[in-house]
Amino acid sequence: MSANPVRGEASLRVRGETLVLRPSFAALVAAEGELGPLFALVERAAAGGLSLSEMVGLFWHCIMARPEWLTRDILGEAVTAAGLAAASPVLRQMLHQILQGR
Repeated sequence: MSANPVRGEASLRVRGETLVLRPSFAALVAAEGELGPLFALVERAAAGGLSLSEMVGLFWHCIMARPEWLTRDILGEAVTAAGLAAASPVLRQMLHQILQGR
């Protein structure tokens, strides 16, 4: 499965597999339930104050088809191993979709 940017999707490689992230209404409601209001999350990100756990939390909730082997710890380790430079475009796409919608 590949990401469709028109739908606000982004892709992230974890253990050699491409995960597609889509900030759907259900995903964003779940993320907001865990991370707090989305506008505050966007403001923290814009100010450089978004934590790694918040980024991974947002990604976790937006994964469209979560493989059985994937845990949140594995996702966090993959983001850490790839580095923030690799995760930034994915985060940017998720935040853009939150702010702009389709």
